[in-house]
Amino acid sequence: MSNDSSESPPPIVPSPVGPTTSVDNALWLLQLIGERQALRVVEVADLLGVARSTAHRLLAALRHRGFVIQDRPNGAYRPGPALYEIGLAAVSRIDIRRVARPVLEQIREETQETASLAVLEGAMIRFIDCAESPRSVRVGNRTGVVRLAHASAVGKAILAGLSDAEFVRRYGDGGLPPTTTAAAISDVAQLRLELEEIRRRGYAVNLEESVDGVHAVGVALNDTVGQPLAALGVAAPSSRFGSQDGILALAPAVLRGAELVHERLRRPE
Repeated sequence: MSNDSSESPPPIVPSPVGPTTSVDNALWLLQLIGERQALRVVEVADLLGVARSTAHRLLAALRHRGFVIQDRPNGAYRPGPALYEIGLAAVSRIDIRRVARPVLEQIREETQETASLAVLEGAMIRFIDCAESPRSVRVGNRTGVVRLAHASAVGKAILAGLSDAEFVRRYGDGGLPPTTTAAAISDVAQLRLELEEIRRRGYAVNLEESVDGVHAVGVALNDTVGQPLAALGVAAPSSRFGSQDGILALAPAVLRGAELVHERLRRPE
């Protein structure tokens, strides 16, 4: 046990901009959870100036959405994965683009195929940067494009690095969102099996699962504490290859690129 004799931070005082609403209270509660790191229902009620039943209802709603978690029944509430995810998106996305950009260009030069950087958004992935192939027949620039995570190489690479609780928060035990190609996985149990294989070999593959005529390989990029932050991928026309071995041959270049990004993250300029 530790004995912290430091003074507790003063409570956050809401701005007097009008009557307090449930939205105000929820946002204020998120600030309090972020600052205090652990709060019980009675403390939330006192700090917000609301009934304990109201405090419990607010916390239950935040817990349902993953913004807070409980260590045990009737225990304190702590910051949840959704809160951390928003923080990472806010502070890390610009940095990861800056860090990864020269690596994307290097992968593009080495493979002569389109290299991309993507981040996870719920059950989707969004491409946030791209180095387009110089070939006349190529996969075009995907920056800004959104795809289903379970049907893309970069998405599956990130999903493989999530905790089980994070995976369940996105997919539960139900079916997967419908895809536009017949090649994509349609069952959560099947997806779990593929994620185990991705963890074993270190990269993910997409064989016309998100778009007909496109193969891809993806590798997750982890932050400094080992959590998946983004993913690097290479995509190419499937017509370029006689078999899936062709796209698999590009995996070493993406793996090397991921290691370069990790080195740059550990040694920021």
